[in-house]
Amino acid sequence: MTNTPLFTNRTQAGEQLAQAIQAILTQQTANLVAKPKTIVYALPRGGLPVAAPVARLLNCPLTIEVAKKISHPENPELAIGAVTASGNVLWDQHKVSFRNLPNSGWREAALDTAASLAKSLQAQLSLGSRQVNTEGATLILVDDGIATGMTMAVAATSLKALSPAEVWLCTPVAPLKLLPWLHQWGDRVIVLATPEPFCSVSHFYSEFPQLKTREALECLLQHNEEMMNESL
Repeated sequence: MTNTPLFTNRTQAGEQLAQAIQAILTQQTANLVAKPKTIVYALPRGGLPVAAPVARLLNCPLTIEVAKKISHPENPELAIGAVTASGNVLWDQHKVSFRNLPNSGWREAALDTAASLAKSLQAQLSLGSRQVNTEGATLILVDDGIATGMTMAVAATSLKALSPAEVWLCTPVAPLKLLPWLHQWGDRVIVLATPEPFCSVSHFYSEFPQLKTREALECLLQHNEEMMNESL
């Protein structure tokens, strides 16, 4: 495993990701008279500083799709599924086995805990979230990295219910072995780096602080204020 981080911080990773996304969008729409509408969705909190440079370069709205992992009752770090604030649920069937989990009410309890966290974060960030018309749009879903893919997949499921033209899954770094699985959930998958072996997302950043909710909200508000000023 390399000891040299791939990215300085989330903003720098987002700037690189923005260039890659713009290049593909430009190529895809080169012969189209009417360019499709594009909307960037961040998975908060850590996805917001990555998504902001993407939305800035594409000159499009930035909003959020909140998803939280459902944790193993005896190992909080192990994701056995994920749930969105809007109620979409995805279970990792390989990890959800009765051999490794309690038999009585574990699923409901774990799901309720994750759903409550997702709804709480959604409520706290709602002041900075723009109302967007997703019908026929290309939705760019961004996170700071993918480890298991559960939150990205369940968020994509939620976005596909909004009648978009396409949903793209975009991130600076993810495990190579996960890419075929990710393609099941998005119309396009853009990953800048797929290092193996894959330890954790934070390993590939020089600076990877835990983002506070207040900082995430400020990121949303700043981008949308810039968009509003440019339209005046």
